[in-house]
Amino acid sequence: MPPFISFLHTSPVHVASFARLLDAQAPGKVAEHHVDEALLAAAQQAGADEAVLDRRVNEAMTAAAASGAAVVVCTCSTIGAAAERTPTGGRFTAMRVDRAMADAAVLAGPRILMVAALASTLAPTTRLLRESAAALGRPLQLQSLLAEAAWTHFQHGDHAAYINAIASSVTAATPTADVIVLAQASMAPAAQALQALGVPVLSSPSLGVARALAQLQAR
Repeated sequence: MPPFISFLHTSPVHVASFARLLDAQAPGKVAEHHVDEALLAAAQQAGADEAVLDRRVNEAMTAAAASGAAVVVCTCSTIGAAAERTPTGGRFTAMRVDRAMADAAVLAGPRILMVAALASTLAPTTRLLRESAAALGRPLQLQSLLAEAAWTHFQHGDHAAYINAIASSVTAATPTADVIVLAQASMAPAAQALQALGVPVLSSPSLGVARALAQLQAR
């Protein structure tokens, strides 16, 4: 079997969207999808830096590679750092889906508006953007915006209302930024709704899949 990618999601809604993205970028490429909703719930309760959470995420990443995946991509920004820290023993590459987005954002900056719908995503994505800025030698002027009203819509399965709430929050904030970052993979459709702002809007799924395919090619 040729090398393949395995995705670790914390919501089943991501399975179809990432399958579509992969098929668009690499038609016919085989992939696996694993869903563990409890990981996000644990991160919200315990904090994304807890050792117990790290162990659970590492175990989930390793399990996602069990059938031979060469690259395992965590699509949840809240637990992305723990996913990247997974000890792989060289058996597979452990990735977080939003690192490619962060790198692109700091190259487009320096003024970045980071938008999240879930409070537990703010700190991990802030650290990620600072890491990317340091690694690429770029200045960073970071603002954050929490679209507090949006997440309830996501939990209730009303994705149209979720995206509308995110777009409304960003528009109301009248951002003065060089680039807007949508911190969660589920927020990606809001990029189209924000085109009228005339500011580049980045989301993680497409950029993350492209980087995963590059990693797959490199192995």
